[in-house]
Amino acid sequence: MTYAQLAYQSGFGSHLQSEAVPNALPKGQNSPKHAPHGLYAEQMNGSAFTRPRHQNLRSWLYRILPSVAHGDFQETKHHGFMQPQSQVALPNQLRWSALPHPKGAIDFVQSWQTLAFNGGPLNHQGGAIYLYGANTSMKDTYFYNADAEMLMVPYEGEMLIKTEFGWLTLTPGEIASLPRGVKFQVEVTQGPIMGYLLENYGQKLTLPDLGPIGANGLANPRDFQTPVARFEDIHGDFRLQCKFDHKLWEAKISASPLNVVAWHGNYAPYKYDLRLFNVMNTVSFDHPDPSIFTVLTSPSEVAGVANIDFVIFPERWMVAENTFRPPYYHRNIMSEYMGLIYGKYDAKNTDFMPGGGSLHNCMSAHGPDTQTFLCATKANDSPIKQKDTLAFMFESSKPWIPSQWAYQSELRQREYMKCWEKLPRQFKG
Repeated sequence: MTYAQLAYQSGFGSHLQSEAVPNALPKGQNSPKHAPHGLYAEQMNGSAFTRPRHQNLRSWLYRILPSVAHGDFQETKHHGFMQPQSQVALPNQLRWSALPHPKGAIDFVQSWQTLAFNGGPLNHQGGAIYLYGANTSMKDTYFYNADAEMLMVPYEGEMLIKTEFGWLTLTPGEIASLPRGVKFQVEVTQGPIMGYLLENYGQKLTLPDLGPIGANGLANPRDFQTPVARFEDIHGDFRLQCKFDHKLWEAKISASPLNVVAWHGNYAPYKYDLRLFNVMNTVSFDHPDPSIFTVLTSPSEVAGVANIDFVIFPERWMVAENTFRPPYYHRNIMSEYMGLIYGKYDAKNTDFMPGGGSLHNCMSAHGPDTQTFLCATKANDSPIKQKDTLAFMFESSKPWIPSQWAYQSELRQREYMKCWEKLPRQFKG
């Protein structure tokens, strides 16, 4: 089987089941005294046991060895993880160029570089934004993130993500979610692999309610793909790495932890092709708020206020009449980090390229640069299609705090504010 032929199951938040060996799933109960084929039964919970049924996240895994079969964890160094105590949130508008390709051999986990963060994993609020750039497959190492759910947003290269639940391929234009605690290993199938990574410390990402939109639109549940069961039964001198409270830990393990022969539940990895997003847009006048482009949301304790939203700006028709069509100038109580997967973003004419990003915190003004403004005000009202473009936003109710590396990095565009410097005065009162 080639990687392109990997099988998937469709559905978001569904209770799914899969077995790599016939009759590996127990019949009628979850943890029988003697599980089929001599497998161990193990439950994985992504929520408290007592959450309402529709919010309860759990999966049953039937594995060759249980997850407890490893040595003690010892803290190990990671150059890119943050030190939250030394950083502060900033009102300044910030922008960065793309991370350069790695020069030496580096794998996916080693390559993480903290860009910004808020909240914390111990109180299950907020999240963190990383850049990654890897050129080497993970060899003899496996990883899980105890801090957060992870959302991977690649813009270059191709990878194979081997998880406890099965295998996922990931290419630019797709995203992948790895729930908190799921073990995995990343192989570089066409490198280097470059991308953005969101850690979500809060409630698990879910589809937003559609409200007046109705039953259909935006991201459709059937377009999300979950892997079918696939396992490794190999032994060796392996290492199991864990991210816990902003630190990297490592333990010895003598067998692959990707040894799940069968599973069922609703707590599993998935991927989604962003090009399948069904865009809702105005067909009369004015520019809709960016919330209309929300793919996934992590709710907060306040109804209608997101811990983190994942929003995209894909190909779409622009038909509004007598309207300034690029995103309007605005100040927002939410804090926005924006990145670009491919193409050009319609509010920034220069210096915002794939792999780059901008940060506009709570009430920090932002909007189209001067050149974009001048072109848009002279444009006619003919329908136009935004082609070959895919930008995204990690929007949070908490300000994003730039890491020390991000603020001091040569990638930070220190003259970013000049993109608005020549906006003309047009007042004729």
